[in-house]
Amino acid sequence: MDVPLWLALLVVGVLGVKLARPPWWLVAVLLLGGYLVADSFLGPAVDTAIK
Repeated sequence: MDVPLWLALLVVGVLGVKLARPPWWLVAVLLLGGYLVADSFLGPAVDTAIK
C-alpha cells in the first residue's frame, strides 16, 4: 500500500498530539523537519538506518 508522505505525517502528528499533548509549535517543527529531511540528500541514509 502506497501512502503519500504528507498523509503519513498528518496522521503521526494528530496521534502524537492526542497521546502525548506536546505544544503545537514542537509538533510543527518536528513534522516540517522530518518532511525536509525526507526530501533532502539525507533521505536515503535515514531510510537505510530505519530499515
